[in-house]
Amino acid sequence: MAPAVLRLLKVTTKAVLAGGAIYLVYDYGLLGSGAQGEEVLKKTKAAVPPAVHEWADYFGLQLPSTPKFDFSLCESWNWGVQRSVSALSSAPTTVCEYTADGWKYIKDLAK
Repeated sequence: MAPAVLRLLKVTTKAVLAGGAIYLVYDYGLLGSGAQGEEVLKKTKAAVPPAVHEWADYFGLQLPSTPKFDFSLCESWNWGVQRSVSALSSAPTTVCEYTADGWKYIKDLAK
């Protein structure tokens, strides 16, 4: 009976951790728009380095400085999706143009 209890404890622990992670992601707004995600990123960038340096000082570790990135999450949020939708919206016009060019080429070959 002890192995069954341990398995149940493991499954319960994993479920609680997964549920907590999902709750935190939802609570911080990471499932929202790009602006909400960027706001969370700014908060994280402001809070994490001081905490890491505090722990490094506590344990006596020397950490290298973090690299600086000039990156806007709002500008790149769903960039691939936007490009795909743009390509799909212009596809009928492009196909018509290619078809007209192809017919013209075939007519020129037939002459």
